Amino acid sequence: MEERSSVASKSQQIMELLEPTVTAMGYELWGAEYLSQGRHSVVRVYIDNPAGITVDDCAAVSEQVGGVMDVEDPVTGEYTLEVSSPGMDRVLFTLAQYENYVGETLDLRLRSPYEGRRKYKGTLKGIEGEDVVVQVDDHEFLLPHGTIERARVQVRV
Repeated sequence: MEERSSVASKSQQIMELLEPTVTAMGYELWGAEYLSQGRHSVVRVYIDNPAGITVDDCAAVSEQVGGVMDVEDPVTGEYTLEVSSPGMDRVLFTLAQYENYVGETLDLRLRSPYEGRRKYKGTLKGIEGEDVVVQVDDHEFLLPHGTIERARVQVRV
C-alpha cells in the first residue's frame, strides 16, 4: 500500500512540476503517471488541446518537459518519458475531469478493496464532495477520489 501511495504522490509531484511548462506551450496537462518498474521506470504525460494533439505536439512537449525533468530530477534512476494525448478511452485524474463524463461508463481500479473488490465498471452518476458516484447494476457506490488508483472512460461503440 505504501508503495502505491508513494507512486501516486510522485505522479502528483510530476504534474505540479510540469504544468507551468505545458500550459505555457498552449496545451492542457491532462495528467501524469509515474510507473515504477524496478530500476527502469516510465513517466507518462498526457496533454490535450481543443484542436487535438498531433505527433509533432507530443514531440515538442517531450523536448521541453524532458529538459525540465533533467534539471529538476524528480525521478531517481533511469526512466522513459512518454508524451501522448489522453485518447478516447482517457484516464481521469482530477474531480473536475470526472464532471465532464457524467453518464459515461467508467472502468475503475481502487488502491485497496472496498466492499470486497478493487475493480468497478459502471455509469458515472456524478460527484458528491470528494466522492465519485458510480452505479454498478442496481447499486450506487460512493468511492472517495483518493482511493481510486485508475479510472478510464469506456469508448462508446
